[in-house]
Amino acid sequence: MLKIAVCGGGVGGLCASIALHKMGHQVTVFEQAQQFARVGADINLTPNAVHALDRLGASEELRVNAARPTHRISRIWDTGAETSRMPLSEAAETRYGGPSLTVHRADLLKALEVLLPEGALRFGAKVAEVGQDADGAWLVLADGTTHRADVVIGADGIHSPVRTAVFGADSPQFTGLVSWRAVFPRERGGDLPNLDAFTKWWGPTSDLQIVTFPLTRGEEIFVFATHRQDDWAEEGWTLPGDIDELRAHYADFHPEARALLAACDSATRSALHVREPMAHWSQGHITLLGDAAHPMVPFMAQGACMAIEDAVVLARALDGVDAAGVPAALTRYEEARIPRTSEIQRSSLANEWLKTQGNADWVYGYQAWTAPL
Repeated sequence: MLKIAVCGGGVGGLCASIALHKMGHQVTVFEQAQQFARVGADINLTPNAVHALDRLGASEELRVNAARPTHRISRIWDTGAETSRMPLSEAAETRYGGPSLTVHRADLLKALEVLLPEGALRFGAKVAEVGQDADGAWLVLADGTTHRADVVIGADGIHSPVRTAVFGADSPQFTGLVSWRAVFPRERGGDLPNLDAFTKWWGPTSDLQIVTFPLTRGEEIFVFATHRQDDWAEEGWTLPGDIDELRAHYADFHPEARALLAACDSATRSALHVREPMAHWSQGHITLLGDAAHPMVPFMAQGACMAIEDAVVLARALDGVDAAGVPAALTRYEEARIPRTSEIQRSSLANEWLKTQGNADWVYGYQAWTAPL
């Protein structure tokens, strides 16, 4: 049994903790927030992630509040013409072993939290420092307390202090893209088509797009849109946005696309940042997962999905390992994951995937519980 410290109680950190606990390890999650609040908005769980979550035991609770998109549809911004239509739901479950589910981030965290053993999740525990020595790894919290572990996992997001401590300081790169997020009640959509589907409106350039899909058992519709902006100097992950400004960016889009924005009362906006793929995620007894290792733009809806895959593969790599075997196990983990996550980072940024009918198998068909290590 290993003693494992997970820095960050987001989706990837909780999934890793559940999987590692199932392997028989003693796991503690250190989360800086005082509690899980209903912040953020959507998470699009494609079949590769749903399959992994099912084996974790999260499926029953998760499906209570999730929506289940019927198709993945691409449409052209001005004519509205469809360029691809992929069946999801039952068809995806048959082909890939899991459907697509769209869910509020808070509902996903709730479904994961209940699977942790009592006392494993520590709120208000901000990690100030991490390091390692010949006996293993350690972390120091902001309150000054030190915790030793056989493994420290940095699941602490794009601005990861663990990544900085191990690999040095660097800054995420602004992509030149600003994203908008909004949610409206389904009834405001009236008779607009495809409200039960994941629909992407492709603009005249790859930076301009509108994506919609159902949330909350189909009772709400989530809207995500991006456009180019020369710079970004504002602080904050999500900032209030001017709804009229949002609509103005897409004034030339098809009437059905504009109607989606007309149904929105308010929106938030944020900058999209990325990093280049890393050659290594691990050093000794410390490793990374999720956005700490491979932040990506959301154009393939794989950010959270890759973190979930990471969590499962990491737990498998550490299964049956003693403290002396940790460095080799972490090397196996990153060697199994880096090629896939790097390809998805680059493909997401290029933003051409499934614009026309294409092959989704290499993304949706991956099964983290059985993929080679």
